[in-house]
Formats: sequence, structure tokens, C-alpha cells
Amino acid sequence: MNALEWQGDSLKIIDQTKLPLFLSYIVCSDYERIVQAIRRLEVRGAPAIGACAAFALVLAARKNACLPKPDFLNALRAAKVEIAGARPTAVNLFWALERVWRRAADNENDVAKTADAMEAEAVAIFNEDIAANKKIGEYGAAVLPEKCAVLTHCNAGALATCGWGTALGVIRAAFSQGKITMVYADETRPLLQGARITAWELVEDNIPVTLVTDSTAGWVMKKDLAQVIITGADRIALNGDTANKIGTFTLAVLAKRHNIPFYIAAPVSTIDFSIKTGEEIPIEERAAEEVRSVLGASVAPETVKVFNPAFDVTPNELISAIITEKGLLYPPYEGKISSLKE
Repeated sequence: MNALEWQGDSLKIIDQTKLPLFLSYIVCSDYERIVQAIRRLEVRGAPAIGACAAFALVLAARKNACLPKPDFLNALRAAKVEIAGARPTAVNLFWALERVWRRAADNENDVAKTADAMEAEAVAIFNEDIAANKKIGEYGAAVLPEKCAVLTHCNAGALATCGWGTALGVIRAAFSQGKITMVYADETRPLLQGARITAWELVEDNIPVTLVTDSTAGWVMKKDLAQVIITGADRIALNGDTANKIGTFTLAVLAKRHNIPFYIAAPVSTIDFSIKTGEEIPIEERAAEEVRSVLGASVAPETVKVFNPAFDVTPNELISAIITEKGLLYPPYEGKISSLKE
């Protein structure tokens, strides 16, 4: 199942805020609606957000295709700024935007041909992500023990990507090889992506899954119920520091305490080659209401203060390996990550 479907003049997305109760779709016929979908988390996951950003700029190009080339590019610049502001942490958004923008800025053709070239680039980004996920799955499955249970956090599956998934891509590949005995899925507060989406994906695929609260993860490790931890990523620094959904850092610390391998699965497009460490990663802080309520039901005093970072940063020394479509990277990461830039 894909989170996204490009229809030539619109982008069809699964509304992930409705899962698992309803499988409903949103058809975005203009770039503003895609920006709204990203902000509302109707679409989420770094690779999926990147593809959405690419198609959003294509829709902006189609919208302004009647303008002379200089005015066309000015309109695209304004749209690009708006799209880039949708969410700050997932670097794939900015990477995909720049790829499609280069086709506009560097193309000497007329406006119509420029828009066509931009669309071809966005489609290529979409297809490349699926291929990358399949390779991540292959490389990741190869390092898992013959029989193991895996703990994962948030959702890094088909719905967080253009298809197949990163962390769940590894799990899917390993399960097909008979290696996975159970997947423990953290519920992932405050928005329950693990409970609503990861558990749903695994149930749909008939992969054995047990849902646990975030605070249960340490006990799962203590009782030796899970032997491997795999998560996705939203941004990776050159030294291997990795931003992912809030709660990932806690898992990495607990994994270190219990001597359990902690893997990050992510495509090379999630690497930010412009930053040296995780200290430079911007961390999005979201609305307090996300914590004060669960699925619309209030669970806390309306006036209580809330600290609601959407992501945390796991330092490189807690990461056993980073699984990419180019293979596994082992610490120390200095130099190894930068070599992937080409």
C-alpha cells in the first residue's frame, strides 16, 4: 500500500489521521493543499514528505504555466518557500524540493517543457524511494539473527515512504526469510503512529505484532522479549547523530543498557550533508493540544503547560549501524557518511 499516488494533475494521499478506523483519501489538486496535508500530518514520514514536496512544486508549475518564464520562476520561488515551511525537521522535504527546483532553474526550455521536466524529476524521486527501500530491506534483513523479535517505534513503513518502508522494509524482508518471530510496536505518543499505523500495516501483512506502550519498551528488553531494535530517521548528520520521532533516544539508551543492537534504517536522501552533528538539527515543537488530548478526548487539564517536541536526536555512539540502500554503515561514521554524497 502506498501513501501517495500521482495522477498527473493531482496527488492522491491516504489520510493517515483517520487510520486505523477509516481508510480515506485526499485528492490534492493544488500545492497549497499538499502543504496543508504535511502540516496536519495527513501525510507523514520523511521520504513520503519529500515526495509530496516534489509533487507540490510540480502542481505550482502547472498552476503558473501560463506566465512568461521570468514570472513563472518567481511564482515557483514563492511556492517553494511556502512548501519548505511545512515542516522543519525531515530533510527529505528540502532535498526533494531542491531536486525539482533545479530542473526548473536550469532548464532553458519553454514553460510547458520545464513543467514536464519537473514532473519527470518528481516521478523519479518517487520511484527511486521505493527501490531504495527494497535495498534497505535486503541489507537490513541480512544482519538480523535467524530467529529474533524486533522492537520498533513510530511508523517507518509503506505509509511513511513511497512504498515498502525503511524500518518496516527490513522487517518485511526478514519476515519473508523466516527470521522474525514477533514485532513489538511502541504506541508512540502523543499521536499514536505506532498504534494506529505500524500495528495496522503489520496486521494487514499478517506479520505477528504486539502493541506496547512507550514506557513498556524497557521492560520488553529486560525480559529479553526483543533482541533487535530498528527505527527510521528524519535527518542524519555527518557524524551519524540521528533525529527521529520523540522517544527514539530513550530506546537507544535502553538498548545500550541491555546490550541490544540498535539500528537506524533510512535512505541516503535522509542524510543532511550540510550539518556536522545533531546539535544543528532543528527540532519541531508541535501544539500542546496533541498531548492534552488523545483522538479528540481531553486527558489533561486544559491550562497545563506542555512540552511537545516532535523529534529527538540519538547520538551516534548509541547507534549500532545505519542501514541505507548503499549498504550498512558502522561506527565510527566520520567520513563514511560523507562518502555517500556523490
